[in-house]
Amino acid sequence: MAVHSEHSELATDSTPARALVPTRPAIDEPHWGDTLRDGTRVLVRPIRREDAALERAFLRRLSPQSLRLRFLGSIGDPSDELIRSLTAIDYRRDVAFIALVHRGGEDIEIGVSRFSIGADGRSCECAVVVADGWRNKGLGSVLMRHLIEVARRRGVRTMFSLDAADNLAMRGLAQFLGFRRDHDPDDASQVIHTLVL
Repeated sequence: MAVHSEHSELATDSTPARALVPTRPAIDEPHWGDTLRDGTRVLVRPIRREDAALERAFLRRLSPQSLRLRFLGSIGDPSDELIRSLTAIDYRRDVAFIALVHRGGEDIEIGVSRFSIGADGRSCECAVVVADGWRNKGLGSVLMRHLIEVARRRGVRTMFSLDAADNLAMRGLAQFLGFRRDHDPDDASQVIHTLVL
């Protein structure tokens, strides 16, 4: 696979590295500089409360089909409550990473992955979505690999995702990453992807 990852703060090919360095990084906040298959440099880092505008713009750029597959149903314009729930993360239990590129003098969110640890402390539900124009470049794999790595370090033993049965992109990504696919016994329109860590 032509995805390269290194622990650095690099941006796109034509942008200085400092352009994507978080303005107020936490001292121990993880972040990665990754190169996609087409050579684009992206910054992956935890999402923060102050990323609300980035997250709202990202969701508004997603096609109706992408929104349906991500949220397993239709949503209108993202509400303030939804944006808060997606950006105000309690990192003691949950994790969410965004992928950013620098274009036209600003950072643009092009993907996000997240997990929420279950009550047992040993399993987590995950989700990933990539902007429509950024698919088939390896970004979903990059985001999920960082998520899986962090889940393992936290002692999570099983990661699962509830997905629409017709979500072919997720089917391919899950298979590539080694997830098992099963039909959801409670909903014939969904499948459950499971990875033992």
